[in-house]
Amino acid sequence: MAGLIFMPRDPNTMPTPISRQRFLRRIAALSLAGAAFALSAPVLAAPASGEPVWFGVSGPLTGQNAQYGAQWKAGFDLALEHINAQGGIHGRPLAYNFEDSQSDPRQSVAIAQKLVNDKRVLIELGDFSSPASMAASPIYQRAGLVQLGFTNSHPDFTKGGDYIWSPSISQADAQPLLADLAVKTLGFKRIAVLYLNTDWGRTSKDVLVKAAQERGAQLAIAEGYQPDEKDFRSTLVRVRDANPDGLVLISYYPDGALIAGQVRSVGLKQPIAAVGSVYSPKFIELGGAAVNGIHTNTAFFPEEPRAEVRDFVKSFRARYDKEPDAFNAYAYDAVVYAAAALRQAGPNADRKAVRDAFYKIKDVPSVIFGKTSFDPQTRRVIGVKSVNLVVKDGKWAQLDEKAALASTK
Repeated sequence: MAGLIFMPRDPNTMPTPISRQRFLRRIAALSLAGAAFALSAPVLAAPASGEPVWFGVSGPLTGQNAQYGAQWKAGFDLALEHINAQGGIHGRPLAYNFEDSQSDPRQSVAIAQKLVNDKRVLIELGDFSSPASMAASPIYQRAGLVQLGFTNSHPDFTKGGDYIWSPSISQADAQPLLADLAVKTLGFKRIAVLYLNTDWGRTSKDVLVKAAQERGAQLAIAEGYQPDEKDFRSTLVRVRDANPDGLVLISYYPDGALIAGQVRSVGLKQPIAAVGSVYSPKFIELGGAAVNGIHTNTAFFPEEPRAEVRDFVKSFRARYDKEPDAFNAYAYDAVVYAAAALRQAGPNADRKAVRDAFYKIKDVPSVIFGKTSFDPQTRRVIGVKSVNLVVKDGKWAQLDEKAALASTK
């Protein structure tokens, strides 16, 4: 298979002196797999061996979204360690082929053609952006290969057919949660919206504005920006002159941090709420002091007390020596869902059996949602949840909503 191939390591390989510390960390991570991450496999199952069961990945390893591909890979690799240590897929190791699309729709289409023609691939994960994924969806649908778009929140994504599934919360459900944060909790009455001018960004903006208006707020101004834009000052001057009482960003974390760094330079002092992919330690690293006080919501926060989150965070730290972010968790869970469907489909599964399995799997243990099931009509995960956060003293912290409400009165 072409692209980047990620095979499970030989469990009999011993560490060299140079790699011993990292080896011990990985053993510690594996010990945390436990029942929460073992899915349906026996806790004492023998490590997987033999010919791998393959899934394909279409996503950004290079280009302006390469950081997300790197975050995916960290989540994928940790999931494979846990799954394969617990017996893999009916005793066979799970492995993946990561094809670099740069999250470009033209490249995602070419990758889709490649993956559907490789009969070893039983399921595909990706692409990163909804436009890149949706461009490729007709190819996966016609070929009968499940496309699991685990970061694809566009409301129309799963409408591409019965082979198109997503554990990502639709923007139709996510944006009203941001409207609750901005209007009900932070007290925004006249909002300015600065949004990434892509299909995802425009759709998110439309849903957000409608939800905010339904909650009693008015739209002061909405301004789009291009994915490669770096200087936002002229746009921010127009936002300032519209005199909003709060600014909402629909951004990824690199551009969100850039915008935050330029907001005060044009005299904007209003509070900021953000959506998209801003929740990440990288957002604070890139934005520095400029992002203090920015609010967001997220489906994953490493300080949540749930056992699934605690175990995942502990094992991630043991393997990588750093804190996981939402995209690490999304990728980890995507492999967990794929493995659950592959197990349900049986030891001699074909692609249709994997599709059918998604209708049958229930209460799959996951980091983001706990016990997870899919709605057979929408082919999306059942249940909408988010945690409201604020950057405080250079760190993400869970928002004290009572204090936030009191401060707006």
